[in-house]
Amino acid sequence: MDANPAALIVGVSFCFFRLVNRGLAGLPVPESAFRNPWKWRNICTSLVHSLLSGGWALLCFYLHPLMASDMISTYSTFSHCLVSFSIGYFVHDFVDMLCNQKLSRSWELLFHHAVVIICFGISVIVYSYIGFSIVALLVEINSIFLHLRQILLMANLVKTTIFRINSIINLGTYVIFRINTLAWMTRWLVLNRDNVPLITYTIGSVGMAIMTVMNIILFLRLLRSDFLKSTRETKKEKEK
Repeated sequence: MDANPAALIVGVSFCFFRLVNRGLAGLPVPESAFRNPWKWRNICTSLVHSLLSGGWALLCFYLHPLMASDMISTYSTFSHCLVSFSIGYFVHDFVDMLCNQKLSRSWELLFHHAVVIICFGISVIVYSYIGFSIVALLVEINSIFLHLRQILLMANLVKTTIFRINSIINLGTYVIFRINTLAWMTRWLVLNRDNVPLITYTIGSVGMAIMTVMNIILFLRLLRSDFLKSTRETKKEKEK
């Protein structure tokens, strides 16, 4: 087996996203985002990762469909590179948040990133569960609209048609690419219990249990903020 290129790809990816983040500092920022320019750059950098990795993940399954039936041992160099590339982004974002945001406001995401880095790291080191990791990266398709929502909020474009459309697409892709994907991964892990080593099974089960709770909480927050809240406000305006 050739030398594992994961460490090199992770390093290059980390540097790439650091450069993207710094490059964004030279671009115009909406006046409403002036009070927190770091957050604006952080979200825009995350959007870049979501655009790249979401499309990349779909392409991996299109080019190598066998991964869908054997997510343990079947993989391609293309898919192995994607998982390594994403590790580099999550390491960058972990460091970025740790240096620029209070721990009380970022501990959930820091914990999420730590779990992802560990799980993806095991995958690329042992050349196993690459397909499983690629399925996990399909959530980045939803993250595109989740990050766009944050950008529109910071740009003070909440009461616009584009925000409303994005909110609808965001919740739709959330159900498809986060909740359904996570449920499918959990089902796959249970059905393949005998084929997965105990330590890997334990790490995967704990990781997905945490992700499930976090995703449900976030979904309810989005639903309440973008739809239930706006519905109540509309009723109040009509009553007036």
